[in-house]
Amino acid sequence: MKYAFYLVGIIFMLLNVPAQGNAAATDSLPASALPLYGRCLLTGGRVELIGSASHVGFFFTGKECAVYAFVPDARVHGYLQYELDGVYQKRVRISASDGAEGGTAAPLVITAQGAGTHKVWIYKTTESLSGPVFISKISGHGLRPLKEPAAPLIEFIGNSITCGALSDVSEMPCGSGYSDYHNAYFAYGPRVARALGLNFILSSYSGMGVYRNWNSDGPTMPQVYEKADLQASGRRLWDFTKERPAIVSIALGTNDLSHGDGVRARLPFDSTMFINTYVQFVRLVKSKYPSARIALLSSPMIHGEDRLLLQRCLEAVKKKIDGLYPSGKRVAVFFFPPMNPRGCGFHPSVEDHAILAEELEPFFKKLL
Repeated sequence: MKYAFYLVGIIFMLLNVPAQGNAAATDSLPASALPLYGRCLLTGGRVELIGSASHVGFFFTGKECAVYAFVPDARVHGYLQYELDGVYQKRVRISASDGAEGGTAAPLVITAQGAGTHKVWIYKTTESLSGPVFISKISGHGLRPLKEPAAPLIEFIGNSITCGALSDVSEMPCGSGYSDYHNAYFAYGPRVARALGLNFILSSYSGMGVYRNWNSDGPTMPQVYEKADLQASGRRLWDFTKERPAIVSIALGTNDLSHGDGVRARLPFDSTMFINTYVQFVRLVKSKYPSARIALLSSPMIHGEDRLLLQRCLEAVKKKIDGLYPSGKRVAVFFFPPMNPRGCGFHPSVEDHAILAEELEPFFKKLL
């Protein structure tokens, strides 16, 4: 009888031990439980996806789950896109009432082919320029937060090209709203990161340059880089201690060399101003990430003499930075072959970004 009593006690304990990995599973996952990746913040208990391709991930079990997402301004809309079990799915338009508490629109429902455990990554399709997209919670079964695997991180600083702006014409022809053609997931940066098994963050904003923008004198990237939303009016500063990139890729210059919008007066390109301001910006980046390798990229959208001029300027920036940091890691430079882009507004298309990523992969692989 004594042994039988012990056996019953052991069986009771085993039956009441939760299965490993399922202890934290829930049917309602608050946004505050999700690890944040990219330029995003936790605001009022909600995930605020700010920058291009900022993202969160989670597991669910069963055939579907619901993501409660919305934009705060009823006058605009945003976009999310998602990956299910490692396979890209689609872009989804998000409005002010989509999934918001008290809203009338249904949340984003993600449906899997079969039961079991599924992995989801949710990405912000659009950039900071288009406004944030908020996620308040996830509902479903067996929900658990998802963390990125341990891997080197690469930060991509740039303009509309880096954002993946005007690249996706799969759903409508060119001519609608600016943000309707963004596809950050398929921009060259995230493509390169996925191909090389890296984690990434995009710090990019359309129209920005080094010392002037495509149709204005500023605010330029060096002036907004420390702002969380990359906007001059932004009051929140970005916490650079959150990430430690192994590589920082900077692709600026397209807009400095732009001839503008034809309305505002525009002076000729000032190479001295460009080089000196670029050097100061690289020094700012290095002050945030002292151990990161800096890579300067040219522009696939610039042709002819302007293309050669930009290349000479980048070489000059490299020379100055290497001279200022003689014991530091050498600055790397990559020159894109010229491209005739096929997206909207003379921007690279999704297919063009695949070409850019393929050109860049050996370059970044070597830097690692």
